[in-house]
Amino acid sequence: MNKYSIFGIHYNATDYKEATEVIIEKAKKRESFGVTALAVHGLITAVNDSKFMGQVNDIDMIVPDGQPVRWALNRFYDLDLQDRVYGPFLTLSVLKKANKESLKVYLYGSSAETLEQLERFIQKNYPKVGIAGIHVDRFRDSTPEEDAEDIKKINGSGANFVLVGRGCPRQEIWVSDHLGKVHAPMMAVGAAFDFFAGTKPMAPSWMQNNGLEWFFRLMTEPKRLFKRYLSTNSKFLSLYLKSIFGGYKYYHIEKGN
Repeated sequence: MNKYSIFGIHYNATDYKEATEVIIEKAKKRESFGVTALAVHGLITAVNDSKFMGQVNDIDMIVPDGQPVRWALNRFYDLDLQDRVYGPFLTLSVLKKANKESLKVYLYGSSAETLEQLERFIQKNYPKVGIAGIHVDRFRDSTPEEDAEDIKKINGSGANFVLVGRGCPRQEIWVSDHLGKVHAPMMAVGAAFDFFAGTKPMAPSWMQNNGLEWFFRLMTEPKRLFKRYLSTNSKFLSLYLKSIFGGYKYYHIEKGN
């Protein structure tokens, strides 16, 4: 699975099928492994914060969540990625495969209400997926003692994989910090928790396919998201155009095994 740099973030050129297969194989072995679905917001957050960029690049698999990220990969590297790898849909793909394998999932992050409804969603649609444990987000940094206890609970639960829904950048930082400590793949999937719990609406397919999901989310939460999208979208567009017309050089990072 090859990796390519977009503004310094090392994205995997992959699809749902390949990404799911890798995650499930790691899950069956209970092998520590990090995954994040990084769209424009996360990418530009990393561009603006070198420490965060390093933390993200430590994560084993970074999939191109947003259509603009996929378009950039195809343009800069002459790839032929047919679709993005959207975090919520990757979550469903992994749950579907985990259902066939009767694997266990640990849910980490978000509110008690969201987690309760997400658990019901999984039990209804993927009845062979065991719920190994649930952790309600503290919505703050854990103390060293709390973190050690969290790790102990996750590893002792027998979880094959962990879904992490803390929002970007907190979820990526958590996954990066727990590589080698949590004995399971950890997937930073953000809004997937809210979408499948039914606490937030998902953008229509036509908006997703045309890179307009951000606009749908802006319409649903204008006060919270206006400054974010004004900043991140304009910065992405600026870097993208500079790359095309200003001669910015991209480079192939590494080949997968």
